[in-house]
Amino acid sequence: MSGGEPDCCIFCHALKGEDAGSLMLFRGPTCFVILNLYPYNNGHLMVVPNRHVATLADASPAELSELMALTRRSEIVLNEVYKPQGLNVGINLGRPAGAGIVDHLHVHIVPRWTGDTNFMTVVGDVRVLPEALEDTARRLRPVFEKLSEDAGIVGSRQ
Repeated sequence: MSGGEPDCCIFCHALKGEDAGSLMLFRGPTCFVILNLYPYNNGHLMVVPNRHVATLADASPAELSELMALTRRSEIVLNEVYKPQGLNVGINLGRPAGAGIVDHLHVHIVPRWTGDTNFMTVVGDVRVLPEALEDTARRLRPVFEKLSEDAGIVGSRQ
């Protein structure tokens, strides 16, 4: 799939401002950064191409370049704001590989701390986060904006 935007894609809806507007952190020319609505940890975000593409092979060189540049910028922002001891960076291509949103490519960046997994996720299929998503967005947006200004990069938080 390369470019068509199905009605049910949460990323395409978010990009149009129809859903999850408060979760949008940064918007670049070909990709955007958004908080995960169901985070594994505080600060769990995703970098997503603007265009509805399913795989790395479907993405253009410009999309791949910005996807990696925003993944790098996300690492810098999360390290500055949350000071994690580590990060998971991952792409799940296809449902058998763990993709929840199968047809729209995205990169997960998850801050990690020693001992951050807890029994709630394992036993109750529930996650306990000490910070609301709106608070996470308020903490991260200014750092994305500052890094973009410092680098002279065109983008917005929308």
